[in-house]
Amino acid sequence: MAEEGKAKVEEAVPEGQSAPEAAEEQLEQEEKEETPEGEREEEKEEETHKIASRGIPSKDSLFLPPFNSPELRAFQDGNENITRNSWNLEEVVNFVFPARFQAKYHEIAIGFMKLLLERSALTGDEIGNFVSQNGVSKATFYNRVLPRLRRVGMIKVERQTIIALENKRKFRPMTITLSKTFGNYLMKIGDSWLAIVDDSRSKKK
Repeated sequence: MAEEGKAKVEEAVPEGQSAPEAAEEQLEQEEKEETPEGEREEEKEEETHKIASRGIPSKDSLFLPPFNSPELRAFQDGNENITRNSWNLEEVVNFVFPARFQAKYHEIAIGFMKLLLERSALTGDEIGNFVSQNGVSKATFYNRVLPRLRRVGMIKVERQTIIALENKRKFRPMTITLSKTFGNYLMKIGDSWLAIVDDSRSKKK
């Protein structure tokens, strides 16, 4: 279900701009571009009156192997009762960046999330240090991994505006923290489906 798109060609960070600042610009630009692009696609489909057959965009998809796949540790018993064991970080991230199809993205995401879990919050400078110290491609991290972790709700990107006293220049340093949104999103889907099934079964009794 998930497919790995070709990574953007790595570009040098503009002169006078740090990697964290470039990352912030990338995230802001992505937020601006996502909705209009979707609207344009819908308008195009309405005009041609044809059903799109391109499939789900990779940026909007998750890797969901068969429920009985050997890639998954058992999560329910024979009576469809959920088990108490929890999946670890590697197993959860595999739904976002499947190691079988996106090995490099998976590896980078695991390393970054372990650091974030250890520190609870990361500044732009700390993120830049993670990228440089681990020899990670800036284009891969800032264009692929970081935006996707934000989109699915695993991380939260917060910014504050600081104005320098000497030249009145504005800075918007970025801080990244963990987010429960990913879990809440999937729990809402799961709880809603369980309610639908229970309601159907109760009517047949």
